[in-house]
Amino acid sequence: MKPYVPSCILLLLIAYLGVQALTGERGLLSGGERDALLARREAQLADILEEKQDLEVRVRYLRTDSLSRDLLEERARAVLGFADPRDYVIRVSHPVQTAAAPRNS
Repeated sequence: MKPYVPSCILLLLIAYLGVQALTGERGLLSGGERDALLARREAQLADILEEKQDLEVRVRYLRTDSLSRDLLEERARAVLGFADPRDYVIRVSHPVQTAAAPRNS
C-alpha cells in the first residue's frame, strides 16, 4: 500500500485543482458573473464621470475670473438656507405615519 500513497495524494491534488479551475472564483465557468460585474462597474464609472464633469463645470463658474452670479446665488441659498423676498417658498410637510395598534375585542 505504501507505493500508492504518493500517487493517491497527487491524484487528489490534481482533482482539487481541476475542480477549482472550472468552478472557482476565477474559473472557466464563472465568466458570465465576471462579465455582469464588469458591466455594473462600467455603468457606475459612467455615472461617476458624469457627476465629475458636472462638478468641474460648477467649479469653473465659481472661479473669480468667470464668476456666475446665478450659480453663486444658488449655492449661497442652498448652503445658508436663505430665500429671496421675491421668491415663492412652498413648504411640503411629510405626514407622520403612525402604526395603528391592533384592537383586542
